[in-house]
Amino acid sequence: MFARLRSDIQTILDRDPAARSTWEVLTCYPGLHALLLHRLAHGLWQKGFKWLGRFVSHVSRWLTGIEIHPGAEIGERVFFDHAMGVVVGETAEIGDGCTIYQGVTLGGTSLYKGTKRHPTLGRDVVVSAGAKVLGGFLVGDGAKIGSNAVVIKPVPAGATAVGIPARIIPSKTGESADVTSQEKKFSAYGITLDDDPLSQAMRGLIDSAASQEHQIALLWRAVETLAAGRSEADCVPDEAARTEHFEAGRLNDLVGK
Repeated sequence: MFARLRSDIQTILDRDPAARSTWEVLTCYPGLHALLLHRLAHGLWQKGFKWLGRFVSHVSRWLTGIEIHPGAEIGERVFFDHAMGVVVGETAEIGDGCTIYQGVTLGGTSLYKGTKRHPTLGRDVVVSAGAKVLGGFLVGDGAKIGSNAVVIKPVPAGATAVGIPARIIPSKTGESADVTSQEKKFSAYGITLDDDPLSQAMRGLIDSAASQEHQIALLWRAVETLAAGRSEADCVPDEAARTEHFEAGRLNDLVGK
C-alpha cells in the first residue's frame, strides 16, 4: 500500500512543476485524495458492498470535486491534475500512466445496464481540460485528447483527437506521452505544435501555392529562352510572372509553425 502511495506522489512530483515537496502533495492535491478514496470505494464495490462503495464515492466527490464511480478501474501512476469537475463513469477503465485534467468527462451514451458504456483509456493517455470522451470504445496507448474535444469514436495509439466532434490526427512517430520514458516526452494538457488540423491545412495550401508559382516562373523563363533566338516579336506577355513574389515564409509565420 505504501509503495503505491509513494509511486502516486512521485508521479505528481514528476508531472507538476508546481509540486515542491512530498508533504505538499500529500496534503494539498485533491487528485491524490480522490485516488485514495476511490481505491477504498472500489474495494468495497468488488466485495459486494455496493451502497457503501457509492457512499464513499459520494463523500470523495464532496471533499475533492472529483466524481469517480466505485465500479471504474484505475491503473498505476494515474494523475488527476487540478481535476475539479472530473466525472468517471461506472464501466470506465483508465490505464497506467494516464493524466486527466479538470472538467473531463469519461461518460456513456448507452442506457443499457450491464454493458460497456464508458471508454477505456490505454497506457499514458493525456486527456486535456474540458474534454468529453463518450462511449464504450478504446483510446489507444499514448493518445492525446485536446482541450474541450468531444470524442465519440476510437482513437488510435499515439494519435491526437481535437475539435467538436473530434478529428483524429495520426501520430507521426508513434511516440508516447509517457513522462516516465527516458526522454521525458510528457505533454502537459496534451498539446503539441503539430496538433492543429486547420493550421496544418493552411500550411499545406501555402506550400502548394508557393510551389505552383515557382513552376509557373520556370515555365515563363523557359518560354523566354526559346523565344530569344527567334526574329519575330517577343511571345512572352509583359504581365507574365517571370519572378517569384509569393511570401510563403511570412504566411507560414502568421499561421504558426
